[in-house]
Order: sequence, then C-alpha cells, then structure tokens
Amino acid sequence: MSATFKHGRPLMIDHTPGSDVTAGDVVELDSCVRIAHSDIPSGQLGALASGGGVYEVDKVSAQAWADGESIYWDDSAELFTTVSTDNTLAGKAAAAAANPSAKGLLQHIV
Repeated sequence: MSATFKHGRPLMIDHTPGSDVTAGDVVELDSCVRIAHSDIPSGQLGALASGGGVYEVDKVSAQAWADGESIYWDDSAELFTTVSTDNTLAGKAAAAAANPSAKGLLQHIV
C-alpha cells in the first residue's frame, strides 16, 4: 500500500481499471496522480481521488521532506520522492519528514 487517507475532502473521479486496484494504490492517469480509497476489480466502475486529501504515503527513506516541499510520484520505484526528473507531481509535503523515514504526509493536489 502506498497511500493511507488521513483527512480532507478528496475530489473523486470515475475510473474503470484494466487490472485490479487495491485501496491505497497510486494510479497514474494522463500524467496525473490518483489514489484509490477502496478496492476496484478489473473492468468495474469505481472512483479514484484526484486531489483534496492528506495521505500518509510511502516515501524514499533516504530523503528528508520540508513542510510545503513539492512531492512527486516515482512510478518505477512505487514511492513518493522530492525528485522531479522523470516523475509526476503529486502534491506538497503536509509536514516535515526525517531522513531516514519510510513515511511522509502528502497534501494531494489536483
């Protein structure tokens, strides 16, 4: 699991996945980061959050995050990172996170 909803009012969009999606999965669609709040079976209509929530996320452990820093989704590593190169903007750090630490708080943007 990459993301756990903490609070906020996420904007949900319809999505019919081509493979099973598990709650907490990050789904990159059209260069946008979306987060599943519940399981969605392959071929079934469900919904993904497209912004508006705060999530505890899996991050690159060897990075420190500053509160308000831009955070990106690294689809290859399946982790959130401060590195923008070849990654997709996901939001801002909602709090500082230490190096090392496996988790951080993300304010998910649309």
